[in-house]
Amino acid sequence: MDPHWLDWAKRLQAIAQTGITYTKDHYDKERYEAIRQVAAEILGAGTEAASIQPIVDLLKGDIGYATPKVDVRAAVIHEGRILLVKEAEDGGWSLPGGWADVGDVPSLAAAREVREESGYEVVARKLAAVLDRNLHGHPFFPYHAYKLYFLCELLGGEAKSSYETDGVGFFDENALPPLSLTRVMPAQIALMFEHYRNPAKPTTFD
Repeated sequence: MDPHWLDWAKRLQAIAQTGITYTKDHYDKERYEAIRQVAAEILGAGTEAASIQPIVDLLKGDIGYATPKVDVRAAVIHEGRILLVKEAEDGGWSLPGGWADVGDVPSLAAAREVREESGYEVVARKLAAVLDRNLHGHPFFPYHAYKLYFLCELLGGEAKSSYETDGVGFFDENALPPLSLTRVMPAQIALMFEHYRNPAKPTTFD
């Protein structure tokens, strides 16, 4: 679970963003902008940021009705080993994936992310889990996000890094490299192996 200060900041930001989107009153817009400023100040204090201006700029980047972001992840398990990519951003390893774009079909987005980040061609066979990022111990993140995990079948291709990744490999369940915890937790990889070993297991949610 998020600490209280982070939950409060996210909720204030959502109220401010939605209010700014729909209000037609100049004074109400100013009030919602003030709420967004308070949210930024809470985030700045909680993260001990040297300046809150980058946080304000980040929050301003979201427009429209405030909804959770959607992160799609692909679990490709082949011959008992799982495909991971090394994230160029932080050097940790993760399931291939990323933010779903407007117009994306979720399962196809997951397959595309695998192709772009690892060089392999896959097809999604099962929606294994729909998880609320806030409930699974990930490090700080200023937005609310849902994570969709697809169990995928390897079709072909070969290992190839991208501008986002600088390593590709298959790993045993009990010999995982250091993970990019902002993207995936060890328990989530363990859950993917559970679904792989038991195809009839119902989709895990929340």
